[in-house]
Amino acid sequence: MKKLINLSILTFLLTIVSCSNVEDNVVETNQENQFRSSTVNFQHKATVYVGGEGASEISAFDSKNNKLFVVNVASTQISVYNLTDLDNIIEEPAISLPSGAPNSVAVHNGKLAVAVEADTKQNPGSVLLFDTDSGALIASYTVGALPDMVTFSPNGQFIVSANEGEPNDEYTVDPDGTISIIEVVSGNVTTLGFDAFAAQQENLEANGFRVFGPNASFTQDIEPEYVAISDNSNYAWVTLQENNGVAKVNLLTKTIEAIYPLGFKDFNMPGNAIDVSDRDDAKVLANWPVFGVYMPDAIEYIKVNGTDYIITANEGDSRDYDGFSEEARIKDDNIILDPVAFPDAEFLKEDENLGRLKITTSLGDTDNDGDYDELYSYGGRSFTVWNGNGQMVYDSANDISQQTLNLTPDTFNDDDGRSDDKGAEPEAVEVLKVKGNKYVLFVGLERTDQVLVYDITNPMAPEFMTILSTPGDEAPEGLLAVPSKDSPNGKDLLIVSNEDSGTVTIYENRN
Repeated sequence: MKKLINLSILTFLLTIVSCSNVEDNVVETNQENQFRSSTVNFQHKATVYVGGEGASEISAFDSKNNKLFVVNVASTQISVYNLTDLDNIIEEPAISLPSGAPNSVAVHNGKLAVAVEADTKQNPGSVLLFDTDSGALIASYTVGALPDMVTFSPNGQFIVSANEGEPNDEYTVDPDGTISIIEVVSGNVTTLGFDAFAAQQENLEANGFRVFGPNASFTQDIEPEYVAISDNSNYAWVTLQENNGVAKVNLLTKTIEAIYPLGFKDFNMPGNAIDVSDRDDAKVLANWPVFGVYMPDAIEYIKVNGTDYIITANEGDSRDYDGFSEEARIKDDNIILDPVAFPDAEFLKEDENLGRLKITTSLGDTDNDGDYDELYSYGGRSFTVWNGNGQMVYDSANDISQQTLNLTPDTFNDDDGRSDDKGAEPEAVEVLKVKGNKYVLFVGLERTDQVLVYDITNPMAPEFMTILSTPGDEAPEGLLAVPSKDSPNGKDLLIVSNEDSGTVTIYENRN
């Protein structure tokens, strides 16, 4: 999470609501985005004010009844909106949960799946299944600890949850990270762990996988984050964010087939320049002797010309608990730079250079002599396209930084305040197929409150198109594309759930 919602923005939003003729909690403006594209033309249509911070995290849409379901952590319920008339959005009764806190929602054919963490989140969680018309509870399934994301397979036969299994604050209880597969018809639940890969740990780590939690076994250390499923419903790919990897799951045999280490990004290479300091009074991209750990959050599947691709939002995420923290700044006294690897260590440790940059203490001492021979920061500050076997085919390098700096310099890295810590933080990715067999990629940037749009018709060479943003929206957490055939107004929609502002904003394609 980024910050508490700005009170002046909240007051502004509430003022608009009170003066409008639409339903309560609905804000509408005619704000036009300044960026245009000849291929698509997404423009602001409506904004729904759901509530305060945490009131709008992830959304799901049912085209059968035009209902939008929004994870509302602030009230531990699922908020419901009828989108039949996007000029008059109606709030319907919320869906209450028997216990626990919701983390994710998904919809298929009149059924709503909700991922719910237990009151003690280290205990097994649940996936609840509701009827989207009545809101009635249909079924409850027990899954692994802290189900953080849930989705249906395209054919509706499976529900898959990524069960993160985070430790408690003291890091004394660390449940296994798991993946649960629910068979919708039979109700059978298969929860998969990672014990079978423990023997591969050394090789995985040599290729950039991370296993480093204190006193944690291999499978305890794994933390599944997000799920993407192939269009034939045979395979799922699950990000293992803190571990810097992706797992490939065979849904038919209910086995984890592979773990793909994602390696590291060299910010000292041409094209990978970043801004590393929030204390240099400048917004300048430069190369530095630092690596980025991709550590993706969201993942999306796309099939183009018969080839499977997965797209990751390389947000980065540290383990920072009372009982254990891997976070440090390069200027900290305990970060001793190897004099051979870093002969200019004193210069690098200055605030206006690398001193402010946050790094992990779990990597970098390659010869175990107590100093750092390499430096590893959080996230890739990019999105990446991989093939179905975890091989990189494209990385956006520093294009996110370059585009936001060029087009919206006032919001670059949250007005430079996050340059030292993961930059714009690409959080979410979503793909939409539009007319002309074009594929459009949306990338949500948590820290700059924006959504970047790319033409990804050629996954090996995406092309930047535009930036979407709406005043008052803060921290886009979830992106949901609705194709025109399923849309209530017959136009392609992008639905953005903004966590910090508690708003849901809808853009429509006017081309």
